[in-house]
Amino acid sequence: MDDCSAHGPTPLSLDEAVGRVVQGYGAVTGTEEVPLRRALGRVLAEQVTAPVNVPPADVSAMDGWAFAAEAGGEAGFRRLEVVGRVPAGSVFDGVVGPGQAVRIFTGAPVPAGVDSVAMQEDCRAEDGGVLVPAGLKRGANLRLAGEDMTAGSVVLHPGQRLRAQEVGLAAAVGRAALTVRKRLSVVLFSTGDELREPGTPKPAHAIYDANRYTLAAQLDALGVEVRDLGILPDRPDATRAALAEAAGTADLIVTSGGVSVGEEDHVKAAVNALGSIDLWTLAIKPGKPLALGRVGDTPFLGLPGNPVSAMVTFLLVGRPLVLRLSGAESIATPRSLVVAGFSFAKKPGRREFLRARLERGEDGRPVAIKFPSNSSGVLTSMVEADGLVDMPAEATAVNPGDLVDFLPFTGLFA
Repeated sequence: MDDCSAHGPTPLSLDEAVGRVVQGYGAVTGTEEVPLRRALGRVLAEQVTAPVNVPPADVSAMDGWAFAAEAGGEAGFRRLEVVGRVPAGSVFDGVVGPGQAVRIFTGAPVPAGVDSVAMQEDCRAEDGGVLVPAGLKRGANLRLAGEDMTAGSVVLHPGQRLRAQEVGLAAAVGRAALTVRKRLSVVLFSTGDELREPGTPKPAHAIYDANRYTLAAQLDALGVEVRDLGILPDRPDATRAALAEAAGTADLIVTSGGVSVGEEDHVKAAVNALGSIDLWTLAIKPGKPLALGRVGDTPFLGLPGNPVSAMVTFLLVGRPLVLRLSGAESIATPRSLVVAGFSFAKKPGRREFLRARLERGEDGRPVAIKFPSNSSGVLTSMVEADGLVDMPAEATAVNPGDLVDFLPFTGLFA
């Protein structure tokens, strides 16, 4: 963060902000070994190598009959003598000779003398024999030894976030436990005398604190441990004390509100007093201002107070920061191309993220339908939306039928 100097009056682009996250931060947590059943969502901290071939031998990919195919076989059927039966988990002793076949099941190793498997749907069993397709090509319906993984190959790498498929792959090479990064510890609080805790009485002028709950949920989805300090009053002493206490117990501090330049926004001054801060005006909408810095040695992320701005800036900047601190190598924002089902115009120079839901178009392609309001205070827009349409800074308009970048919430909230 020593390189994260103040940027002056020019708004910072989102790519520049994420670039500073990539350059300024890395893994801060230690490692631990966990059983596979607890590895989902964790960041791998070791290299995993396959000790054996997977599959370990040539096996059948289908239920059917295994035999040696004939070169240049014609259409029709061949009659073969059935000389055995091979369920998965067993082995056929001996060799299958010319004109012979064995009944075989999915996953069973093929016997010596066999080079093909005919699917049972294409065959007809007879007394002591079976009719198989005469024109079947050699190698049909076989999974060759090492087709999935070969012995000695690296199958998982440090820094990977473990999904169901990575957990299953680790099991496939015989691993019962994995070394992963410890969960990131995050302290979270909101600031503002206008805020009240949900479930408590409030005066007419007050609002319930939604930001802390949306941010906690976003952090939970990333697999971190969240400690909620609640709502801090708009007092410099209380803000400084909370930040100082959090810095000694957390890997990251996240706040909502209090980072603008108003007289009652005390977070910026408190962070500066205890460490350092870089206050950014991001060239995006919604989403300014945003503060990134350190309280002592602990990274600090200050998000805007408007609920949509807080959620969007966390998705775009906070999520990459959490992933970097957690040791993840990939922090890319998932996106896809969809068809615009709306018109929208804007001035160049600022990147805008429009809330939109997806519908299926007449041609089957997904179509983005923009939410009517662009207000950063309308939290219902995030509920109605399936994700965000990303309009580049240089763009001035989008029209129905245009292809647009779409950031799906299903990929961003995990």
